[in-house]
Amino acid sequence: MEPGRGLLGSIRKSIVFLPIFAGLLILGLIKGILMLPVISVVITIGISAIILGLWPLHCFYTYYCILSTKKFGPVLKMVLCVCTFVVILSWPPIGISCSIVFGLAYGLLSPMFATFKAVEEGRTDKFYHCIYDGTYGSVQESFTVIRDFLDVCYHSYLSIMNDLRRQGPDQRTYYEIRLLYLLPSLIIGALGIIVDLPVITIIALCKSPVMLVKGWIRLFHDCLGCEGPFLETICVPFAGLAVLLWPLAVVGAFLGSVLSSIFLGAYAAVVAYKESSIWFGLCYIVASLSIYDEYSNDILDMPEGSCFPRPQYVKNPHPPSRSLSPRDSLEKPGSVKNPPSRSNSLAAPMVELRALDLADSLFKGCRRYGEALAEAGIINRKDIEDAKNNKDSGNVITIGLPAYCLLQTLLFSAKSNSTGILINDDGTEITSSNRPKDKFFDWFLNPLLIIKEQLKAHILSEHEEQYLGVLVLLSGDPTRLKNSNIVSEPESELRRAELDALARRLRGIMKSISRYPTFRRRFESTMKNIFEELTEKSGGSRKNRTASSSKNMVARIFSQKHNHTSDEEAQSSFQRDVEIL
Repeated sequence: MEPGRGLLGSIRKSIVFLPIFAGLLILGLIKGILMLPVISVVITIGISAIILGLWPLHCFYTYYCILSTKKFGPVLKMVLCVCTFVVILSWPPIGISCSIVFGLAYGLLSPMFATFKAVEEGRTDKFYHCIYDGTYGSVQESFTVIRDFLDVCYHSYLSIMNDLRRQGPDQRTYYEIRLLYLLPSLIIGALGIIVDLPVITIIALCKSPVMLVKGWIRLFHDCLGCEGPFLETICVPFAGLAVLLWPLAVVGAFLGSVLSSIFLGAYAAVVAYKESSIWFGLCYIVASLSIYDEYSNDILDMPEGSCFPRPQYVKNPHPPSRSLSPRDSLEKPGSVKNPPSRSNSLAAPMVELRALDLADSLFKGCRRYGEALAEAGIINRKDIEDAKNNKDSGNVITIGLPAYCLLQTLLFSAKSNSTGILINDDGTEITSSNRPKDKFFDWFLNPLLIIKEQLKAHILSEHEEQYLGVLVLLSGDPTRLKNSNIVSEPESELRRAELDALARRLRGIMKSISRYPTFRRRFESTMKNIFEELTEKSGGSRKNRTASSSKNMVARIFSQKHNHTSDEEAQSSFQRDVEIL
């Protein structure tokens, strides 16, 4: 959709767009109404069954981990047990209520969005897809949502609680509570909720009309000028839908403000306890109103400042660190390889990467390296079965293999002098400028970039890279790591300590990533492919290999470099090496 030249061109294109958008909207709304009962019932029943079915496990195991961990002191354990009791009792009704609301919203909106996606550029037989998309596919996606929710409530929950239970007492991570300041802090927190909840609600209610009007003005301006979300044809239907659904976004923002006011006011208890002062807690209650008012003014492009005072609520305020500012980090010379621009983003649509690009690259690497390691005998069938059964020894697959793929990606990016991370064989690079805007990438991309720079600074030899790869892959099974003779340890004790630290950080980052939704579901398909590879290659050919040949192949796997070939070519090349052995 080319931008309209002049006011008449913009009006003409808007007139052509409106009937198409109205037809798609009505069709999507009809499909949404028809599929709403089925999808909402499936999601509500599935999520409710998971919540009620796992509720006894959550009750028992949460208390067991809190009481058995050595990370918390006795007084803090007592307080956590009381708070946990309230959370556990409120979890089923809140969770089931949210599942009903989510099921209704998903059942109505999923067919509508599928209808608009059917007219994207490059789609064939658009009329058929406009009718069919969003019907059976939405029902399938609802089961996928239930599966991801089950993975979070079971596997991710057990992973987090097991880490809490196994952590030993450490001066840096040992927590205890001062009972003398507990009751006054709770009173200050309750007072903060009493004050912040009504005041912030009134502020949000007064600014909601401003958000509604300014949002509509901006959307209609972009529509007439063919700018913003209306610039590209693929975005036009969704932009038109945003115009109609903008009041719902305003209502959601208002409800979010009301909900956040509870946590914003309750944080006064933390301030009062941390500063050991009731006065600073009261000052924070007043300052929190100013913080919210100024933040909402910035969001709505209103005049800066606030009508509320902002007293100091900490004894020794620290000046903000410039290194923590994303804006400052982007302004540093050399921090961005190619600064983003409007023209560049239109000429090359892949400059801004999708949120799943890094995940797709990770799972492809897991499949490629996993099949190679399985062929060499480093990964066996027991590892896959332990990973499926959520056993500790299964960490070689669930944590070690993805972390090993990340290590190979970081090593290749460091050797290529890349400013970011090369995630694909075609040279696709994720940097601070083109990364997805999700908060998820703020948490994990920056640490990975730091590890890449550390790898570059260490200038690892080929032997050290092999040793680091073994550490990353097998550290989850100490006995197996100790008995493995794949590669010898570096002679320098300092070098071994540095490589151990890098391996622990990579595995820690990978463990955190593995707890997020969709990871386990997608990774299980990778494990299935590896299992099939083990089944196919378990014939007599592998039995006839000598120990020296297997060891040479293992060393070659750990030293293999990231190349710009497809998965099929890499796999066929690997199979040729196997035949030679």
